[in-house]
Amino acid sequence: MRPTRLFVPVLLAALLPTRAPGEGWPGFLGSRRDGISTETGLIGAFPAGGPTPIWRVPGGVGMSAVAVAHGLAVTTWNDGGKQWLVALDAATGKEVWKTPLAAAYENPQGNGPRATPTIAGERVFAFSGEGILVAVNRADGAILWQVDAVTHAGAKPSDYGMASSPLVVAEQVVVHVGGRTGAIAAFAVADGTPAWSAAAGSAGYSSPTLLDVGGAEQIVSVTGTEVVGLRPGTGAVLWRFPFETDFGCNTATPIAVDGGVFVSAGENHGSVLIDLEPDGERFVPRARWESLGPKSLLRSEWQTSIVAGDHLYGFDNVGAAGPVTHLVCIEATTGREVWRKTRFGKGNMVLADGKLWITTIDGELVLARATPAGYEELGRAELLGRTRQTLTIDGGRGYLRDDQEVVCVGLE
Repeated sequence: MRPTRLFVPVLLAALLPTRAPGEGWPGFLGSRRDGISTETGLIGAFPAGGPTPIWRVPGGVGMSAVAVAHGLAVTTWNDGGKQWLVALDAATGKEVWKTPLAAAYENPQGNGPRATPTIAGERVFAFSGEGILVAVNRADGAILWQVDAVTHAGAKPSDYGMASSPLVVAEQVVVHVGGRTGAIAAFAVADGTPAWSAAAGSAGYSSPTLLDVGGAEQIVSVTGTEVVGLRPGTGAVLWRFPFETDFGCNTATPIAVDGGVFVSAGENHGSVLIDLEPDGERFVPRARWESLGPKSLLRSEWQTSIVAGDHLYGFDNVGAAGPVTHLVCIEATTGREVWRKTRFGKGNMVLADGKLWITTIDGELVLARATPAGYEELGRAELLGRTRQTLTIDGGRGYLRDDQEVVCVGLE
């Protein structure tokens, strides 16, 4: 039986002080896809009973996190035989609109859509579990266009479902699709017209991101077999680096570290920091350091690591299926281990105000100081049931969901 949690009705939100929203968290892992918030002045410890609940509303089944921008909290889930893109009022939790995407997505590894929607300008983009890319009007959820991106690529959905959160760049929306014509594809923001495809092969389960690395802004993607850098707007391949895992289970998003690209994967694969050496209009990728195989220091199953200063914080999932998970801190530029919190358990995390905001698979929110001095826990509270999602932080509030509810808590 789940322990009793303090429940605060939606109406209480109207009684709490308001403040201007932060920079927003408009999609997967925030505005820069690195899991880092620029907000400050957040709590340094939890009050008795945990963070203050602001609202809690019923939800549905799925693995999407919550995107927050322009006063909306947006996510996707299965409910009533359909996949839905749902927009809630970020202040109160009240439903603003609800748009059907496709029939309910079911998979032995967990039901419901996987990808987190992206709020960009006047539109919201969502990617269904089987790979239907949909653009809707942000104001009312009306569908503007949709395309079966996976079928268009001549591919079939990944075994565990399509997990690529849409990336909007250069008036295009980019997702992983898999297939012989390209594992990565872009579509026009305006009308969904196919723009380009690149790097044929397995789609994997990671999401594309825009990084300034090697002295150039580029789309960086980890497919099921490799890491690739692409030119925004055209999809021209700038570099490729082999990174194949069993079952194509590359899931964590690549991040920028000291001018290079850091990637990590589970299934006992490991991590590598890739430097990019200019070579005309392209780059030659070289491993600055790598820690691979069963003795790797960091094997990220589905969690994107966090870079803070000169250090990386991440989840090391031991074994082919990651039955044991440690929380680790390593030197970002060398790969040297600094500390390890053994058997911490599966979870996910983001960074804000010098602290790691860790969500455990059991539905707890754990607050820990981001310091190479050692693991220092500042608070722990149960918020929900089992969840894999990261905490979304915006305007001094945290948003999280599981397969039953969406909750908003105060972080100030």
